[in-house]
Amino acid sequence: MTITIRQLHPHFVGEVSGVDLRKPLTPQEARDIEAGMDKYAVLLFRDQDITDEQQMAFALNFGQRENPRGGNITKKEDYRLTSGLNDVSNLGKDGKPLPRDHRNHLFNLGNCLWHSDSSFRPIPAKFSLLSARIVNPKGGNTEFADMRAPYDALDDETKAEIEELICEHSLMYSRGSLGFLDYTDEEKQMFKPVLQRLVRTHPVHGRKSLYLSSHAGAILGMSMPEARLLLRDLTEHATKPEFVYVHKWTVHDLVMWDNRQTMHRVRRYDQSQPRDMRRATVAGTEPTVAQQAAE
Repeated sequence: MTITIRQLHPHFVGEVSGVDLRKPLTPQEARDIEAGMDKYAVLLFRDQDITDEQQMAFALNFGQRENPRGGNITKKEDYRLTSGLNDVSNLGKDGKPLPRDHRNHLFNLGNCLWHSDSSFRPIPAKFSLLSARIVNPKGGNTEFADMRAPYDALDDETKAEIEELICEHSLMYSRGSLGFLDYTDEEKQMFKPVLQRLVRTHPVHGRKSLYLSSHAGAILGMSMPEARLLLRDLTEHATKPEFVYVHKWTVHDLVMWDNRQTMHRVRRYDQSQPRDMRRATVAGTEPTVAQQAAE
């Protein structure tokens, strides 16, 4: 079969048909999907009943696996998954929903904020690929925001103002905005802020986009209140309904997105019910700005 992509939103998002992710991709299929990612930024693959190993094998067509260290507070001995996938479920090692007062659960609520995966790393993630294994019966939609069209819609004065701005990103900023402030010394070191451009240029098609995330909490050369107001204003602009696609999950959906061109967030859901979502993350290849971690 030939891969076809049907656009689902005026600005972005394509639904892919003609591919079975249980089987290895041909080189042409991999090229077609990557070209689709460049164009649509988010791709939906329905009815993909895959194993963790098949999901990871699919992801590795597009780059190396991102090292997950430093992306969470879960201790290695408490990992539920051992396949190399990121566990973005609400489940503990015993397969049951985490208690509502569990530290890992409270930390993971940060995924309900608009963000770009791994913008808190010096080299942020390229693609994320999320597979729905158990879908929560109520809530839990994932919203995606195109970051290219909102940039295009800015006036020239604002574009000029933000063109060269450099932000600090840290998991402590995003979690802190929800009141999660209790970190060990090791976690504080692990989550030290890193530098990211506020405007990114895509390496293939050259289109500019906003690079926003709840992880962004400061802008170099700007007071904290002024920086956060600007970031809040830009985020409000970028997440207007005309720039957002809402995905209602069905079991065995796989959604793949380009973190360089989008933001996303999960919506609130019934935490007493299991939600098993597994993510493969493709590592980025270069920083957005030459840097050491911001001190």
